[in-house]
Amino acid sequence: MMKSFINYRFVLHTLGVTLIFESLFMLLGIPVAAFYGETQGYAVMFESFLVTGIIGVLLSGLYNRKAMHEAKKQESFLIVSLSWLFISLLGTLPYQISGGIPRFVDAFFESVSGFTTTGSSILSDIEALPKYLLFWRALTHWIGGMGIIVLVIAIMPYFKVAGTHLMIAEGSIGGVERLSPRLIETAKRLWFIYIVLTILEIIWLTVLGMDLFDSVCHSFATIATGGFGTKNDSIISYSPAIQYVITLFMFLSGMNFALHYFGFKGKLKQVFQNDEFRAYFWIVIISSLLLTVIILGYYSNDVEMAFRQSIFQVVSIMTCTGFASADYLLWPHNAPGIIFFLMFVGACVGSTGGGIKISRYVIIFRRIRQSFRRIANPACIYTIKYNGKPVEMSIVRSIMTFALIYIGTFTVGTFLMVASGLDFATSSSSIITTLGGIGPGLGLVGPVFNFGGLPVFDKFYLAFNMILGRLEIITVLTIFTPSFYRY
Repeated sequence: MMKSFINYRFVLHTLGVTLIFESLFMLLGIPVAAFYGETQGYAVMFESFLVTGIIGVLLSGLYNRKAMHEAKKQESFLIVSLSWLFISLLGTLPYQISGGIPRFVDAFFESVSGFTTTGSSILSDIEALPKYLLFWRALTHWIGGMGIIVLVIAIMPYFKVAGTHLMIAEGSIGGVERLSPRLIETAKRLWFIYIVLTILEIIWLTVLGMDLFDSVCHSFATIATGGFGTKNDSIISYSPAIQYVITLFMFLSGMNFALHYFGFKGKLKQVFQNDEFRAYFWIVIISSLLLTVIILGYYSNDVEMAFRQSIFQVVSIMTCTGFASADYLLWPHNAPGIIFFLMFVGACVGSTGGGIKISRYVIIFRRIRQSFRRIANPACIYTIKYNGKPVEMSIVRSIMTFALIYIGTFTVGTFLMVASGLDFATSSSSIITTLGGIGPGLGLVGPVFNFGGLPVFDKFYLAFNMILGRLEIITVLTIFTPSFYRY
């Protein structure tokens, strides 16, 4: 008889600590409500804090932290999956208690979209929400961008024992090489970089004339590659200078955060010789120039305008941020098709962006090239290298498997959406945009529309799809296998 080897008290304790952190973030909405005279916000955010905090304290008390152990892979998968589900569930409280988003399915969709940094929304009038709710909405991005588990490990020293598998399972910094021999120091340095980039963008946007509140919310969304803004038209109404700054920070946030660390240390050679960064840079440049040529006539041959709109949309879609500075569905010829293609690319491994990730494409391409070379010269031995180092075939196989599962998940999801009555463009783009954490899609969920009109089943399924994509699929799907819970 096979027995479970998962320590559920440890799982619930870690979940409780995560919820305590979430509850503390909720308190930040109170000074925002006070500053803008939104008296209802005091009670809303305090009640949300109280409920979330009490649940967190009760759960965290189920395990003795002195007995903290290295989390097994199975425990890590369960902790991370449950944490993201529960922070999303309790993240609905400000929306529901205030009445800002009264329907649970809508509040849950918005909450999941925030924490997973997807940026898809059910709101048709964003500007109607009070400031404290807009702030909470943006803050959910910032919490989820680097990953709340990484934050817990960085702040709570006793988690350094349990942290290795937890950080890997969360997926937010998968691929980031150790910035210190100590795991907890790596987590701290990643959060330090994250905070510095956020502050720099806030300052720059404010200097360029954006309101401080909007600067904070947009910076939270940009650095987390989320896409929740404070205006109904996203970034369209802001100045060209502001659009360029947001483009820059979206690009930086789509990079492997280890490269930022090397850049801060003056090790620029490690940045520019990185295979993934070079591929990322050239995909952005080539796609932007191609789109510029295609839409040049649409913008009356205004080269600067066409280039700005092109590079903004390319970076926004590739990094899975989801901001829009134009309605790209109105662009001519094959421009929307290129945007759809870029939804499958994703950002860099170790970034806050989503998608399949560019490093995986680099290795897949080199594996295909290796196969053709072997056909042409069977006697020769060809090694797949990445950043100058040989890649083990087990890693190549796992990458190929992930890509197949990703495409399979997209295909199954698209069929389900079509079966629910949506057209193919809406169905396929709603799946890839939620799976990749992108935000807007095509059809009825394009950049000037929202997900509010979708059926209830579709909203719940797409919310699940967001968590699935944020945790890179395998973490979540594995917990549904019977063997996961037994020796």
